[in-house]
Amino acid sequence: MYRKTIAYRWFTGLNTTLLTLISILCILPLVHVAAVSLSSSSAASANQVFFWPVGFNAEAYTRTLANPLFLHSLLLSVERTLSGTLLSMALTVTAAYVLSRSFSGRAFYSWFFVFTMLFNGGLIPTYLVVTNLNLTNTVWALILPSAVNVYNTILMMQFFRAIPKELEEAAHMDGAGYLRSLLTIYLPLSLPSLATLSLFAMVWHWNSWFDGLIYITDYRQYPLATFLQTIIQGGDMRSTNIDPGTLQALSERTVRSSQILIGALPILLVYPFLQRFFVHGLTMGAVKE
Repeated sequence: MYRKTIAYRWFTGLNTTLLTLISILCILPLVHVAAVSLSSSSAASANQVFFWPVGFNAEAYTRTLANPLFLHSLLLSVERTLSGTLLSMALTVTAAYVLSRSFSGRAFYSWFFVFTMLFNGGLIPTYLVVTNLNLTNTVWALILPSAVNVYNTILMMQFFRAIPKELEEAAHMDGAGYLRSLLTIYLPLSLPSLATLSLFAMVWHWNSWFDGLIYITDYRQYPLATFLQTIIQGGDMRSTNIDPGTLQALSERTVRSSQILIGALPILLVYPFLQRFFVHGLTMGAVKE
């Protein structure tokens, strides 16, 4: 029977304590934002709120959810996240499956993908491509440029390569083709990896704000992350063309905090269901030449 030494117990205790403190530091800012959003205007403006609401007031959420501009940006972000994740995973899975097979020239294509991780055309060529394709002010301008994530493709490829080849060979003997093997063998065995990479893609699309600032010239078409970033940087919400009715009887801090918290909630709700797949999802099989 394995006996835990004193050094091992000390290491486990210190490691647990350190990770607990880091987790608390990550949670406290969100708790503070929630407290400010539920506080009175005077308390929030006077910086009297820390981790508990002062003068409880939920009016900020009522006015935030009644703001059509905010709701429209929220729906655009949902559309972008769902469409972008589905497209990204479809391309990632198909590319990873092909690269995991043994065929002439596989090494060249693999290094071609890796090369794009290290070098890319840059912001200006990407912007010119998007504008020349008339994608400006459309959701596709936010989805297509980042549709293929090479890092996720490599992770998925290594996961596929760790699956025994005998399973696919047996399927081929029964008459299954490559597409049937992918759908009935590889994908069911790769659910942890699929869940992990899907979460990565969802978080990327939900939190990405810079591309919206570049490719969307109409503020009414901003996704939620760009909308919130504009508010935070602008300071005065009136300067961002937001409905001034949302500021009546409220401080800008409470409204901004309520919008930030609502924007963070979808990912916070999805994350616990997919977090348990992380250990197996990021396991990379041994590289086989």
